[in-house]
Amino acid sequence: MRKKLLVLVALLLMASMVFTACGGGAGTTPEEPAAETPAAETPAEETPAEETPAETPADSGDKPYIAIISKGFQHQFWQTVLKGSEDAAKELNVDITFDGPPSESDIQVQLDQLNAALGKNPDAVCLAALDTESVTAQLLEAKEKGIPVIGFDSGVPNAPEGTIVSTASTDNEKGGAIAAEEIFKVESVKQAIENATPDNPVVLGVISQDATSASVVGRTVGFLTKAKELAEAIHPGGVAITGHDKYNEDAEGDMVVELHVQIPPTTNMQDAQAVAQAMLEKKNLVAVFMSNELAVGGVLAATSDGQDLDRENGKYKDLIAVGFDAGANQKTAVRNRWFYGAITQDPYQIGYKAVELAVKAINGEEVPEIVDTGCQFYNADNMDDPSIAQLLYD
Repeated sequence: MRKKLLVLVALLLMASMVFTACGGGAGTTPEEPAAETPAAETPAEETPAEETPAETPADSGDKPYIAIISKGFQHQFWQTVLKGSEDAAKELNVDITFDGPPSESDIQVQLDQLNAALGKNPDAVCLAALDTESVTAQLLEAKEKGIPVIGFDSGVPNAPEGTIVSTASTDNEKGGAIAAEEIFKVESVKQAIENATPDNPVVLGVISQDATSASVVGRTVGFLTKAKELAEAIHPGGVAITGHDKYNEDAEGDMVVELHVQIPPTTNMQDAQAVAQAMLEKKNLVAVFMSNELAVGGVLAATSDGQDLDRENGKYKDLIAVGFDAGANQKTAVRNRWFYGAITQDPYQIGYKAVELAVKAINGEEVPEIVDTGCQFYNADNMDDPSIAQLLYD
């Protein structure tokens, strides 16, 4: 029995030790949080991480935002405008969006895009309007809000006064002048002009789509002005402009060089072809300038798609032909050397300069009313150069 009593005592002693151990763990719980104070401070240590997201919007908010609304989007011309604007935005540290309707007849789509852009309260807007009247209210709204609007490409003709700060566009007169300068560099043309006499005058032709469009008229005037200047340097007082009442100008003396202008009665390709054929039949015609794609198309149609201008075997192999713009058929004619070359606008600079002007306007700098975005002459020798190839839109 004593043995059983000892066993019972031992069991009671062991139970007491277990209870004490469990009671001791619960008793130290209040002290453990004090020992783990660093762990309790974790939220304070994470504060920098919480500030990071707040810094990102603040940084992007420091960049001015410019909304760009073009006349189109899919056309290669507008893609090159986009590239120029993106490069300018990167270099000038601004944010941009670039929108445009599917086609240049989608006036309502462009209007919706402009309204959406203004709803974002941009620091500036760049706009190539399809229709000035459709955006008049939006232009006045932007002016009231103090949002400068930059026109680009054709800009916003006849916009309400004070609503357009500046316009980045092609100087069409300068483009026509470049065409004249390039033609006068050709040795055969120079010799023909030098050898011309009042009894046997030489002819330089100009074919234009119309006498009303600002861009076409500008190119025609630019060509005629520069060509007359260069020809007068060889035969003072011996240059006359003929063919159309808008441009006709008598020579001061005997005519030695005739600058002959032809304009079709309509924009129908058959009329353009007929005018081109009449021009090609002019005696002593040494060169022809085509001021736009319709004029180019007329000449190509009158020359078997340009093959009659082949430099070796063509019917008009000695004629120097220079076009304007860069349609697919015209580029083919240039590549085959049927055309001596052509003038292209610079859509890259149109996009770049538009953003550049917008940034200056945002910064309160004075900007000129119109900024020339330049033209480039291209021929078979340089049309594949990267700096030129990006400008040769279809």
